[in-house]
Amino acid sequence: MLLSSMFLPPVLIGKLGCKWTLVLAMCCYVAFSLGNFYASWYTLIPASVLVGLGAAALWSAQGTYLTIVGNMQARKTGQVGKDVVSQYFGIFFLIFQSSGVWGNLISSLVFGQMPTQGTIPEEQLQACGASDCLMATVFTNSTKRPSQDLIYTLLGIYTGCGFLAVLLMAVFLEPVRDAQPEGEGGKQAPPFWSTLLSTFKLLRDKRLRLLILLPMLSGFEQAFLSGDYTRSYTTCALGIQFVGYVMICFGAADALCSVLFGRLARHTGRTVLFALGAVTQLACIIALLLWKPHPSQLPVFFVFPSLWGMADAVWQTQNNALFGVLFEKNKEAAFANYRLWEALGFVIAFGYSTFLCVSVKLYVLLGVLSAAMAAYGAVEYTESRKADGPLAAGRTKPAEDGATQTKL
Repeated sequence: MLLSSMFLPPVLIGKLGCKWTLVLAMCCYVAFSLGNFYASWYTLIPASVLVGLGAAALWSAQGTYLTIVGNMQARKTGQVGKDVVSQYFGIFFLIFQSSGVWGNLISSLVFGQMPTQGTIPEEQLQACGASDCLMATVFTNSTKRPSQDLIYTLLGIYTGCGFLAVLLMAVFLEPVRDAQPEGEGGKQAPPFWSTLLSTFKLLRDKRLRLLILLPMLSGFEQAFLSGDYTRSYTTCALGIQFVGYVMICFGAADALCSVLFGRLARHTGRTVLFALGAVTQLACIIALLLWKPHPSQLPVFFVFPSLWGMADAVWQTQNNALFGVLFEKNKEAAFANYRLWEALGFVIAFGYSTFLCVSVKLYVLLGVLSAAMAAYGAVEYTESRKADGPLAAGRTKPAEDGATQTKL
């Protein structure tokens, strides 16, 4: 995903359009599900490469598509373009993050047919949480491998959902490839190599160089929750059978807050939501550093992923809307950059996951969060001082905004 983000999305979107880029990329995900039916190095590594190739194209096409249709709707209704785009991203991430609920619910119900709860020794509980330095290779309460029948049942459900999604996209999604701002319809298509390198060319923009920390933060914080919280807090203190239910809380909170923040953005502005996300995640990081997880505190295990989901909803909806509005003329390259730096965040976080103590990872996350917010604040401040900037302070009256909505 990291490598393909550099080159692939602008080329595919330019040649195939957003719709067929989405369809092709989703087929890569279905291939990964199929590869798990016979899980080995020879099936999962190529399938993982396919997912990485498809992921960058899929997310860039999705961001581009939503930005285009959001601006089209704004022009039709006389609304501010950035407000409609933000709302559309909120609706999209409501549906997308709900997959964390349904996917984990399905896996929990399927694998829940194997009760494997054991007594957790006190010495193991002492090593849970921020003090976990990954010295033990396997927790004593880890479950044994599920039966092959259960694995095939789960994979069959996931693969069937994937095929259905591809079919629905191919048949019903309306193409918007030719949607262009007025006056640009007759422009000649850029050369192939210019399109290929557009992702890097956009880095000349100082705003993007400052904002790359936001997608990196998204990668870091998602990697921590899915990789470290589930292992060092949930599995360590409760058992692996609780991981699915904990992640359901994350997905549900993320989904509900995504649509809520998408609607709130037009009333509060982007800055307030970014501040809310930063404060929420900061509070979670500090609390996780201090908390000693214990099975007697069962509700707390679900509070943290819920708050984490609320903060993640801010990053997902507002980051995407921000990139779509700031770099409207280079949407494909902007969203390719977004996925590039988010993928780098994942790579770094998963790369050091087996070497660092959980407390160190939390301090790293705290540093990335602080730097990202400082950089975002600098961009917000700079843009607010420009009379025609996409982040101009205040909510301009629709009548006064009529001439600029098309650009947005």
